[in-house]
Amino acid sequence: MLRSTGLAMIGLVVMVSVARADRIELVAGGGNGGDGTAAAQAKLIQPFGVDFSDDGKTIFIVEMAQGERLRAIGPDGRLVTLAGSAGVKGNAGDGGPGQKATFNGMHSLAVGPNGHIFLADTWNHRVRVYAIATGQVDAFAGTGEKGFSGDGGPADKARFGGVFCVSFDPDKKNLYITDLGNKRIRKVELPSKTVTTVAGNGQKGIPQDGEDATQQPLVDPRAHAVDREGHLWILERGGHALRVVDAAGKIRTVAGTGKAGMGLGPAREAALNGPKHLCLDRDGTVLIADTENHRIVRFHPMNNTLSLVAGTGKRGQSLGNGDPRQAEFNRPHGVSVHPQTGDIYISDADNGRVLKIVREK
Repeated sequence: MLRSTGLAMIGLVVMVSVARADRIELVAGGGNGGDGTAAAQAKLIQPFGVDFSDDGKTIFIVEMAQGERLRAIGPDGRLVTLAGSAGVKGNAGDGGPGQKATFNGMHSLAVGPNGHIFLADTWNHRVRVYAIATGQVDAFAGTGEKGFSGDGGPADKARFGGVFCVSFDPDKKNLYITDLGNKRIRKVELPSKTVTTVAGNGQKGIPQDGEDATQQPLVDPRAHAVDREGHLWILERGGHALRVVDAAGKIRTVAGTGKAGMGLGPAREAALNGPKHLCLDRDGTVLIADTENHRIVRFHPMNNTLSLVAGTGKRGQSLGNGDPRQAEFNRPHGVSVHPQTGDIYISDADNGRVLKIVREK
């Protein structure tokens, strides 16, 4: 009797474990529908970035070069276009309605104060803002001319060289910009709109651990994130590495070998392959879209290890019967965490869809 009870308990534990496991599911991009269609039946074109309204009820998505749109999934689950026109490139529309504005290769977005959505208008070399309340698009940072200038002055007079990522610090007092062409991370202080450089000296190279971040080179910064301790995390695609700038302004490499590959375990020995985006999870770990490895990985600052979150490493479309680690992606370009649920959203760009990992409760 004791033996059978023990076996029953083991079975119960297994059943509970299976029932409570994380699962991956489709959010948007499963069909060919247009605006007003349920998101899972709508068509997405190269979704690169995802962010959320402060209450978490609305999901915002930017589509890159072939899409050129800012889109939203409302509380009713339907997908609508807020700004831009499908496939239409340009640099027009400031001061007018979003649906008449044009963009050029948007890579990311960030929801800022007052619900304004800041857009990384990448190949227009600037940041633009969409106002939820009015539906209007306006200029924010960058003149639209490629170059480097403006530190210490107003953001709208500064020049950038390809704005690939925008995100706020946790208090939304500063907007950070990945200025790839200038191999720098720059910061715009709100509300003064003053620009400064916080990492990178404009040269291409591997930074030396423990040195001042502004005096060191970067290989090719593609994305960044800032945590509550004031750490600036920098992801490099061609550098195949994750770096961090501490609150004292010192930089060091924490993950990646510097060469393309696929690894897990001790982070400095675990290879990445063309990673393109990152975000902070609620426990302070760093989620990385390891794009060319078709997977999502997690860097653990407490023990300096890299672990697998989702993806087999094989290019494909299968959702692995709901198991994130058995799912297949096609060059995921974005990863974000929902502010209320903690679910992990993945921009599976070349599959034209947004997925989410529903977290174990």
